[in-house]
Amino acid sequence: MSRILHPFHGGIRPPEHKRHSNGSRIGSLPLPSQLVLSLRQHIGQPARPIVVPGDTVLKGQTLAVPEGRISSALHAPTSGRIVAIEPRSVPHPSGLTELCVVLVPDGQERWVERMPFDWRTAGIEAVAQQLCAMGVVGLGGAGFPTHLKLGSGRGIETLVINGAECEPYITCDDRLMRERAADLVAGIQILRTLLRAQTVLVGVEDNKPEAIEALQLACGGADIEVVALPTRYPSGGAKQLIRLLTGLEVPAGTRATELGVQCFNVGTVYALYRALEHGEPLISRIVTLTGAVARPGNVEALLGTPLDALMQHAGADDGVEGYLYGGPMMGFALPSLAAGLTKSGNCIVAKSPALFPPAPPPMPCIRCGDCAQVCPAELQPMDLYWFARARQFDRARERHLFDCIECGACAYVCPSHIPLVDYYRHAKAELWAADAAGQAADLARRRHQARQRRLEAAQQARAERRSPHAAPVPAVTSPAPVVLPPPQTDAPAPLDEKQARIAAALARAAARRDGAGQPPAAASAQPVADEAQPVADEKQARIEAAMARAAQRRAAQESRR
Repeated sequence: MSRILHPFHGGIRPPEHKRHSNGSRIGSLPLPSQLVLSLRQHIGQPARPIVVPGDTVLKGQTLAVPEGRISSALHAPTSGRIVAIEPRSVPHPSGLTELCVVLVPDGQERWVERMPFDWRTAGIEAVAQQLCAMGVVGLGGAGFPTHLKLGSGRGIETLVINGAECEPYITCDDRLMRERAADLVAGIQILRTLLRAQTVLVGVEDNKPEAIEALQLACGGADIEVVALPTRYPSGGAKQLIRLLTGLEVPAGTRATELGVQCFNVGTVYALYRALEHGEPLISRIVTLTGAVARPGNVEALLGTPLDALMQHAGADDGVEGYLYGGPMMGFALPSLAAGLTKSGNCIVAKSPALFPPAPPPMPCIRCGDCAQVCPAELQPMDLYWFARARQFDRARERHLFDCIECGACAYVCPSHIPLVDYYRHAKAELWAADAAGQAADLARRRHQARQRRLEAAQQARAERRSPHAAPVPAVTSPAPVVLPPPQTDAPAPLDEKQARIAAALARAAARRDGAGQPPAAASAQPVADEAQPVADEKQARIEAAMARAAQRRAAQESRR
């Protein structure tokens, strides 16, 4: 009995253009002259390099280790010598540079020792650490580190394997499922055991009948259900695929694991299998080379392979007007081909006027609502567009901007040819930058507060240490009373004072008599005083004589009585 499917809202069916590249087996490339390996190969923090220029490395040797929880390691895709660790162009629409490790191959392909990992007895945490160390990330395009999706091992209801590959032109997963179905099923069994999944569903669009048949044969009676899905873009979105296969809606802000479901891309499952069973880190991936090229197809290319080498291998036409990285719906235009292939690079499309005619100039939004009808996330794209255009990013966030998976279905049907996804990406970038600035400010504030607390604690500690040995404060005492000398009791005799005044008067008189009109010199005062002394004695003698005569007269009178 076939499984009942639960169609998701919206969606479109653009021209597939898959037959250009899915008709031949996965090819290989000669070693390029150098590999340019970006340290940012995934979502989260870039890896931290542990090699320096001049180092000789082996194939599979770790070049950079994870930095933080959301990160993953990076390994040498081949043996050779590190010639630089410097900013280089990376596949990004901005054209900005990122720190890259530049490796020159030696052509010897010397491997490090590869050891299978005993995932059956290691436990879920050890397996997660191993996958992180082996650099396994999601190969469906998002680049989410795979070890973070294993969870705690408490078990899930349904394991969903994503083989939809719904975007036009891209066929790398199709060829992987056709040619390596047995290894892929082995990886699915590993995941099933690790996650303790009760049900395993593999969703593949029905435009890949060969892949569906190959997987069904590889399952060989295993309890894995390969489900053919109707071809409708974007059935390969994780939420849309879970909806299709299980009928579960994953609400905004909710992880699928909270509903008992986990989803992995087929390319990721294959990389996980190689890492655990063969001890091979993720050093290459299958990439579709298509569009205006002479030899479209899929190749397994080493990470870091310059994109221009890939397109030269595919035989890009002279009339190519540009390149898309990742497909025409969710990919972006490459500023140049100087960058190296990354883990998320599943497709490069050479654009020509015949395949991609110039888009008409955008016209004003007429609010027709066509974008809302095809939005698989059931958003209101026209509102998000107006908020983003008016720079009202918070309002766009309130309208669930981050639920947008940037599938491009809205822009595809827009009669005004408005590049809606570009507005959404700009709004998201602004909000991420604002959030990052806010987090940085909060971190700085917390650090400042922590420093203040440390300083206060140190000051308090110093005060407590000084307290027992502090010198006593001197008591305030009243000033000693001033002891005045005892008053002089032997005052000069009135006679001496009188004599002194007489001498002074005589001196002044002498000065006037001399007519000089000048004040007497201090030095001449003493002789004058000396000269006046006999005069005073004479006068005193006269007084005493007069007093004696007066006493005699008074005595005579008293005798006569």
